[in-house]
Amino acid sequence: MPESASPEVVVQRQLDAYNNKDLEAWLSTYAPDAKQFELGGKLLAAGRAEIRARTASRFTEPNLHAALLARHIVGNVVIDHEDVTRTFPEGPGHIELVCVYVVEKGLIQSASFSFGPVVLHR
Repeated sequence: MPESASPEVVVQRQLDAYNNKDLEAWLSTYAPDAKQFELGGKLLAAGRAEIRARTASRFTEPNLHAALLARHIVGNVVIDHEDVTRTFPEGPGHIELVCVYVVEKGLIQSASFSFGPVVLHR
């Protein structure tokens, strides 16, 4: 990804790759040493290998889709509010997320997530 890509462009590429279920394209938006956190600091994954391991199975879910509800950009920080449809162990449903991405040199350096409750589709 070009270092000159704006933070918004980088995060949109990440969202598009997610919705296209293209794991490699999605991972390529993250820096090799990127970290994912729960908002508040709990580390979820460090580095592309751990990020891949944490998320690869979700890319096989038939109904995977993240709908962007709102986006705010402040410098190199992009804050997305998303409604994500997934297949959870309990069945299909959705979950609202707030995602805070820090982008430097054209790559996501860190991503922090605040997860809403899982709502199963009945």
